[in-house]
Amino acid sequence: MSNEINPMAFFQEPSVADLRLLACPGAEELTDLIDRHLVEWAKSAGVEKDSFIIPCECPRFQSGDAKGLVKESVRGDDIFIVVDPGNYSVTYNLFGYENHLSPDDHFANLKRLIQAVAGKAHRVSAIMPSLYGGRQHRRVVRESLDCAVALQELQTMGVKNIITFDAHDPRVQNAVPLLSFDNAMPTYQVLKSLLKKNPEISFDKEQFIVVSPDEGAMSRNMYFSSVLGCNLGMFYKRRDYTRVVNEYLGDSVEGKTVFIADDIIASGESMLEVAGNLKKRGAGRIIANATFPLFTSGLAKFDQAVADGTLDYVVGTNLTYRLPELLTRDWYVDVDVSKYAAYFVVALNHDMSVSSIIDPIKKIEALLAKRG
Repeated sequence: MSNEINPMAFFQEPSVADLRLLACPGAEELTDLIDRHLVEWAKSAGVEKDSFIIPCECPRFQSGDAKGLVKESVRGDDIFIVVDPGNYSVTYNLFGYENHLSPDDHFANLKRLIQAVAGKAHRVSAIMPSLYGGRQHRRVVRESLDCAVALQELQTMGVKNIITFDAHDPRVQNAVPLLSFDNAMPTYQVLKSLLKKNPEISFDKEQFIVVSPDEGAMSRNMYFSSVLGCNLGMFYKRRDYTRVVNEYLGDSVEGKTVFIADDIIASGESMLEVAGNLKKRGAGRIIANATFPLFTSGLAKFDQAVADGTLDYVVGTNLTYRLPELLTRDWYVDVDVSKYAAYFVVALNHDMSVSSIIDPIKKIEALLAKRG
């Protein structure tokens, strides 16, 4: 079998087992979008399929205890469970109070659904776009390493593949060296949406520069600068005895469009501080990119930053829950990564190599070449 993925014809080739999807509570939107791609590809191959999704839920008792419930047979199926640990909009009642699901709750729901299909499904894979506990990626003092332990727990439960996106520190996979762990970067999808938002943007190094907001984000920003052929700058934190100062290293940003990429916008304080610093250095337009646009402190500060010219727009993805009001903002560009995730499902369902999916350099080159 060729390693080239032909999603429209994958039903005509032997697969590991029948493909089915499960959506943990809060991951229904992304799962539905993945399913639409799969159904479209199936129909193109002459296979009529209304949906690959198996209905499931994680109901709770009045005491707050819960269980995982899968409503159709999964015997012999290749199961892909989608979970969004960052979706804080899901609620449940506990002794008369309304509680919001935390990342801990979402991870518990994932384990409940794994238990519900264990021993029956042919294989179980987890699509966890934002890694549970992924921001706690190293031990400095006496502290927990939740993500590493969670991955080991999933491996013990029989999960065979984990697909994630833009992991805060992909070295966490060292905790489970025998488990298939794929970390994908939505670089192509971000650039495609960026060009759709602003077709006239120039990536010439005299007009465009990529800037890393800190040392930890250097690898993703280096990739952007490499594929775009532009220069790279960075901020680093210099600590003296009284405060932490952000220092800039790199070429002048004066009059240039500056692109800043990070994995998460939480409160957004760091991103806005970097943007303000760059504006003081004479930067032209400033574009922020975050794979997971959480905006935990709301949108008011970003509204103000756009209004006063500190920031032009933010590019985020639908790999996690987004505030409904965020999707109404003119300064926000929402990137659909569901097709990218569907490619992984197709490849794994056929035991195909995913190396060409993880490194989309040819697609990026074709995208840039199309512009002339």
